[in-house]
Amino acid sequence: MKRVLIVVAVATVLLVGLGAVGVWSTVRASLPDLEGEVAVAGLGAPVAVERDAAGVLTIRAGSRADAARALGFVHAQERWFQMDLLRRAPAGELSALLGAATWRADSTHRLHRFRARARAVVAALPADQRAVLDAYVGGVNAGLDALGARPFEYLALRQAPEPWRPEDSILAAFAMVLDLQFDGGHGIELDRTAVEAALPGPLAAFLMPEGDEWDAPIEGDAMEPPPVPTAAQLDGVRPGAETRAVPDPPVPGSNNWAVAGDLSATGSALVADDMHLGLRLPHIWFRASLVVGDRRVTGVTLPGTPLVVVGSNGDVAWGFTNSYADYIDYVRLVEDPDRQGWVRTDSGSVAIDTLRERVAVGDEVREVVVLETPWGPITHRDADGAAYAMQWGAHRPEATNLALLDVERATTLDQALDAANRAGIPGQNFVAGDRAGRIGWTIAGQLPHRVGRDGKRPVDSTDPDARWSRFLRPDEVPRVVDPEDGRLWTANARVVSGEALAVLGGDNYAHGARARQIRDALRALDAPISERDLLAIQLDDRALFYARWRDLLLNTLDGAPDTEAARALGPPVRDWSGHADDLGYRLVRDFRSAVVERVLPPLMAPVVAREPRAELPGRDETVVWQLVAERPPHLLPAGHASWDALLLDAADAVARDDVSTPWAVTNTLRMEHPMASVLPGLGDKLVMPMRPQAGDQRMPRVSGRSSGASQRMVVSPGHEERGIFHMPGGQAGHPLSPYWGAGHDDWAEGRPSPFLPGETRWTLALVPPG
Repeated sequence: MKRVLIVVAVATVLLVGLGAVGVWSTVRASLPDLEGEVAVAGLGAPVAVERDAAGVLTIRAGSRADAARALGFVHAQERWFQMDLLRRAPAGELSALLGAATWRADSTHRLHRFRARARAVVAALPADQRAVLDAYVGGVNAGLDALGARPFEYLALRQAPEPWRPEDSILAAFAMVLDLQFDGGHGIELDRTAVEAALPGPLAAFLMPEGDEWDAPIEGDAMEPPPVPTAAQLDGVRPGAETRAVPDPPVPGSNNWAVAGDLSATGSALVADDMHLGLRLPHIWFRASLVVGDRRVTGVTLPGTPLVVVGSNGDVAWGFTNSYADYIDYVRLVEDPDRQGWVRTDSGSVAIDTLRERVAVGDEVREVVVLETPWGPITHRDADGAAYAMQWGAHRPEATNLALLDVERATTLDQALDAANRAGIPGQNFVAGDRAGRIGWTIAGQLPHRVGRDGKRPVDSTDPDARWSRFLRPDEVPRVVDPEDGRLWTANARVVSGEALAVLGGDNYAHGARARQIRDALRALDAPISERDLLAIQLDDRALFYARWRDLLLNTLDGAPDTEAARALGPPVRDWSGHADDLGYRLVRDFRSAVVERVLPPLMAPVVAREPRAELPGRDETVVWQLVAERPPHLLPAGHASWDALLLDAADAVARDDVSTPWAVTNTLRMEHPMASVLPGLGDKLVMPMRPQAGDQRMPRVSGRSSGASQRMVVSPGHEERGIFHMPGGQAGHPLSPYWGAGHDDWAEGRPSPFLPGETRWTLALVPPG
């Protein structure tokens, strides 16, 4: 669910109700309970709910179920509107709340019937996980009922919140699956198929490289990209003159790394994690420390679920990055010529089920037709009319669970890795370290077991191995444990090689520049390595990736010294600091973008003509740099006399645009509530202070105008008091909260702030009734 979508949606709703006299008292009545005593049905014993001055939560409970009930109570009171959007987005139910502006998203997501699938997940949960979920759901509804007024957003929308159900927590998890895995029903397999259908083999291979010299896997070496095809290999294909912007969209990814205990200042492992997501208010995470008996688990939770997502439990610390392994396959349906609406399989023909989903859109009801097959819903038809079914782990109930609870209980690295492999979450690079100083990497989440194919291309429905038979067992999932140099790192790029990579599949990894910069920075550190050393890497905004583009731009300008481009761009580019903050950086970045948009679209034109949705995500650098480095005349786009002329044309385009605004100003973050622009008298309180920010996407300090590090964590298990934590936006979901925005400045400025909650400011007692 994208922030801009919600902003547009809410802006269409009549909001004049908030202008009425007395609205402030009603809005204040929807603030959460911070002190006093509240009876909550289902508790086995009293629970203390403590908050520090920044609203960071500590729950002290006698059981994990009671802690979950209390967490649900707090989540509901602090973040109900956020939770409601999280459950509605994957279910395709936003339009019932927000109207027609979200119809397109709802109609896309409803094809996957996530509410029905969430109910199936709940029904299949083991008893211990179901007990925690049920307690959480009970706490959520108790928290909502205890508010003095419905959350302020519903006053504006003139609607009443609907109760929370067990499947809603699974839907909240599915919202993360959509953010991290969903390809819109048109994935890299279909891109590859379109490229290979439209272009000669050597050119198709050149446009779909699986790596380059920037690769920095923790196991294996960099991959050599395919060579530039010769003129004879092009079968007469020549690039045209098409030019269009090729966006460099924010990657929903992250950084994490670990340092072994024999290198750390504590003697225990050090784990660093910063997950990159869209940034909006309320913030996606909610900080919590759950104290059950003698165990304290501290980290971030996802409102809507009872889980600690990343954090430390005193024995083990862990963090995530999106893995970009292959979790989706496409099956090309072979129609049965004798029976309309049936498709052939290896064992006969099966009917395509036609399901009709009714979607509320404001006061009206619209219909979404779902064509369901044994492999999944039909989501795509190619230029030849062939239909493709999407086979995705998120469609299978056995791929989703609450086994991440077992990571909270892990006391050793091996236990944590085993628990991660069992977890039913969107597949993540799981990096962990323990008190004994050991570190390890594996995949958290369920990986499909493929037989007879690598998942890079669709297979026909007649293939006997088209349907996954199961998911991998923990002993089949790759791991890297206790590496010789005592360092592990991941940054959404390829992590392993050889057989391990074949198991993970996927060639949709992020470019390796960010991972390499992190690896090299880790290797440059000498023992003893401290938490602040790792925070410095998280804040590293050196633009090493762009150094060769700066040199290329300066060489281009030196070849045309009397041009306006040389006069406008030369001085700031020569004065560039090497960091992603000043004008020089922005001009180099813009030059690269201008070159890419002149080089790549002409090559892709035959592909886009066949399949308009085809893209080359993450591959533009490898392809374009090889071309501008080797400058083959047979691949020069039409309309340019030479490669030098193309490069100068790109520089001229940059010079004709803004040549005075530094990158940090261009990159100013606007972090706001989806209703900020439409609430009279309250909207200005729903935006974090806007300030210029350094960093970008191809370096450790990932930042953008609407996305970036959703948290930063550096912690050594057993030494949490030394740990560092940042989170933008703060804890509060209510703009009148006494801790609204607390901690945001520390995140923005990179000031170390504590991982553990501070001194208790408010205490709320939750007690059993009677």
